[in-house]
Amino acid sequence: MIDTTNSDKDLTMFQKYFLVFLSICLVVSLFFIRNGFKANLMLDQLAKNSLLPEQALANGKPTVFEFYADWCEACKEMAPDMTNAIKQNANKVDIVLLNVDNSRWSDLIEKYDVNGIPKLTFFDNEGKFKGFTLGVRKYSELNEIFISLINNSELPSFTQESNSSDLPSEIISNEKSFNNIIKTEAPRNHS
Repeated sequence: MIDTTNSDKDLTMFQKYFLVFLSICLVVSLFFIRNGFKANLMLDQLAKNSLLPEQALANGKPTVFEFYADWCEACKEMAPDMTNAIKQNANKVDIVLLNVDNSRWSDLIEKYDVNGIPKLTFFDNEGKFKGFTLGVRKYSELNEIFISLINNSELPSFTQESNSSDLPSEIISNEKSFNNIIKTEAPRNHS
């Protein structure tokens, strides 16, 4: 004979709430994982399309160095806006992504006093240092910076100009001087 009571088949109220909670957690996790992969992909794509610093500074276009890291959430957050700003100003500004975790760039990290990321460092079309900004910049701000660099005009007020920083006002204009400057010691090394 078949037992007609449903007590073994029915879920308790606790089990129902637990399943709903688990489902919501799964959906939220998938959402963040998907967006995280997208941001990582955009950052990777920017890095792959990046020129070498000496090439960018010597080709007669304004240049932006972006110091970043793969693990940096702020860098990932800025990647879509940077991609859009680059598209808007295609072939007018060169972008150089420099991963702070790569020892290859340690001389540049020291030279430009990178103590936080994302840090953007700006150069005019002659390779002369113009200024920098630290932290996430939105599309409108990035576009404003790019337009200032393209027009060789004053940088926006949210950036720090070269004359207010302790960085040299003239940096690199060709590959030979670039290599010589990188090998020199930074001002902090008074040994």
